[in-house]
Amino acid sequence: MDRDRSHPKQLMAAFACGFVIALSLLDGAQSQEKKSMSDDPRPTPVTRPEMKRLLEEMKQRTERISLPPLTESEKTEPDPRLQTYEGRLGQLYLPSSAGARGYLNFSGSAKRTPSSANNNRPFLEEDPALTLDYGFKTRLFWIASRANNCQYCLGHQESKLLAVGMLEDQLASLDSDWSSFPIEEQVAFAFARRLTLEPHLLSNDDIARCKKYYTDLQILEMALSVGGNNAINRWKEGVGVPQSSTGGNFGSPNREGGDSHPHSYLTETSESFSRKKSSVVAQSSGAAESALLPTRFDRASDLLRMRVDQGLAECRKRNPRLPVASDERTREVFGDLVPRDKIPGWMKLLANFPIAGKRQVTGFVALEQQLDLSPVLRAQMSWVIARQNAAWYSLSEAERRLIDLGQTAEQIAGLENFQDPSSKVGLQSKDRSLLIVAKHLAASPVVLTDRQFSEAVQLAGPKEVVQTVHYTAMRSLFDRFTEAAALQADTVGTR
Repeated sequence: MDRDRSHPKQLMAAFACGFVIALSLLDGAQSQEKKSMSDDPRPTPVTRPEMKRLLEEMKQRTERISLPPLTESEKTEPDPRLQTYEGRLGQLYLPSSAGARGYLNFSGSAKRTPSSANNNRPFLEEDPALTLDYGFKTRLFWIASRANNCQYCLGHQESKLLAVGMLEDQLASLDSDWSSFPIEEQVAFAFARRLTLEPHLLSNDDIARCKKYYTDLQILEMALSVGGNNAINRWKEGVGVPQSSTGGNFGSPNREGGDSHPHSYLTETSESFSRKKSSVVAQSSGAAESALLPTRFDRASDLLRMRVDQGLAECRKRNPRLPVASDERTREVFGDLVPRDKIPGWMKLLANFPIAGKRQVTGFVALEQQLDLSPVLRAQMSWVIARQNAAWYSLSEAERRLIDLGQTAEQIAGLENFQDPSSKVGLQSKDRSLLIVAKHLAASPVVLTDRQFSEAVQLAGPKEVVQTVHYTAMRSLFDRFTEAAALQADTVGTR
């Protein structure tokens, strides 16, 4: 019987062993949690083979929000898009008229009819005022997504460009050697890159270079298209949408109506391009031999050199460099969407496009009327996002709204450093976490970390975080086209 009993020392040894194993499992779980909740942005690939590898890896991305199981009604939904992660986010947390479709009103779409099969986007009525080619605007979309390191959108643009007839080496040239493209496209590529990465540096000279090859309305169309590309980059990256296995169902030249078959981005890259460094992504000096760089964002230091009062003062004196419609024309195009008193300049810009412009105005109006975010928080977000972009027209509009909502000059000035505990803004922890999401997402689609996003969800809940991502995306579009046009401030604030 004694042989069947465990010795006390053996029991202690077994317990110690079990304790060590438990600690090891706990450490492993914590390491896994740290791995899945990163404090670092996703790295930027510099070479094309490395870019393709990361595009393929995006298919395994972890969604940032855990959603409840599909309901029975969702399972029988005839539109399969509404059963996807992204579709359900919109259904659960966004008003129906404030969805992500408002980002791409000016990006164009492949020629098709409303009845085309397997389309991944709704059919939109064409605007006769939009004159730029779909393939050309898709190349601009590619450049914006590459500059932003938005690998989700970049993968879709790869598929779309192959579908319109571009070859692998032409796609590689888009990243590293623009000399093979017509000079007018090279100028447009530079415009798209600057509007994406450095909207605060877009100058009259940049516009003048474009005017050699494009009309004023075409330049405005480009600004709205690229602004929308930047918006959807922020939506996709903000909520963490995994890459689709089919390349977005954008099809191929040999498949009518779309390609629903799985595919791989790991295609062969020709030797002449396999080691070339991207000329689109922002690269730091001293990294000539690296194929993968840490994603950094350095715009903030430049922006802090221009004080808010200086930027607003200059905005009140400048003249628009792109055409604005008359008050009469704007009221004719937009009807009841137009305020009864003074018509804002941004509406007059969009009135140049009677169909796409009206869709865009409807989206901006819904943004302010249908979200659950409070009016003060939306205005604060607008201010923080505009400050991040040095978008002075937008900043002046946000400041006027804050004043109208009873915010003091001290509270508005405190938004400059709202993360500082000594800030006079007077924010609750929930609202501060949402402003952090807005600020970092406005800076760049991928500098908002998993941990920052998760903390905001814990404090504010998934609905307000999803609405913050959508709001930031739309305001990023707003900031870019209003600054490209150099709109004069509509209303003088208190500064």
